[in-house]
Amino acid sequence: MKTRLTNKDGEVRELTDQDVKQMRPMSEVLPANLQRAIGQRGRQQAPTKVKTSIRLSPEVIEHFKAQGEGWQRRIDQALKTYIQEHSHSR
Repeated sequence: MKTRLTNKDGEVRELTDQDVKQMRPMSEVLPANLQRAIGQRGRQQAPTKVKTSIRLSPEVIEHFKAQGEGWQRRIDQALKTYIQEHSHSR
């Protein structure tokens, strides 16, 4: 008999290692259209960044990509830090 993941009030209990082992991939349990919807970001109402193309040295790209996902965000943050540290009060 499977142990329920929720109690009578609908509260989810803490998952155990056994619960995690029994989980199945999303592709096995959800229809394709729902899988796509879950895996996509919604349309931005007001973009906060500007799309551009920039050439960077391979070493820079390798350094930021080696840290995993979010490498473009980290480059953006590094450039913002540079601006703050090198801005001159006028």
